[in-house]
Amino acid sequence: MTERETVEDFLAQKRIAVIGVSRNPRDFTRGMFNEFVRRGYDAVPVNPNASSIDGRPCVSKVGELDPKPDAVLVMIPAAQSEAVARECAEAGIERIWFYRAVGHGAVDEKAVDLCESHGMRVVSGRCPFMFFPGAGFHGVHGWFLKLTGRYPR
Repeated sequence: MTERETVEDFLAQKRIAVIGVSRNPRDFTRGMFNEFVRRGYDAVPVNPNASSIDGRPCVSKVGELDPKPDAVLVMIPAAQSEAVARECAEAGIERIWFYRAVGHGAVDEKAVDLCESHGMRVVSGRCPFMFFPGAGFHGVHGWFLKLTGRYPR
């Protein structure tokens, strides 16, 4: 699959776990989580320090989800991504997206390699907002990448 096809496949799923949703309502991770909810996804927050996020029950680990999610969006520091990748592999997750906008984000090469070695479809980097139609200000990043020829094909 091309990178663009992998992104589209991820976004075509309905039940998406979002790892690292902050308890802080102003945090970007919270905005991303709520955007998935607003777009009709069955978004499930994963944060070991919260029992619920915006009225949705929160779990501490992906392995606790029943039914398991179709895909997982990882929005934690890269140093924690390998452990999460291992947990997702053990849970039988087939699709994973390591978020990145600026800096490393959640992208860790060992985590990516681990996921790929388990046959998972991996989006390494990028921000889902770039691919949402009508994303407003956040869509500017995608527009800029199209303009410069660096948008995923």
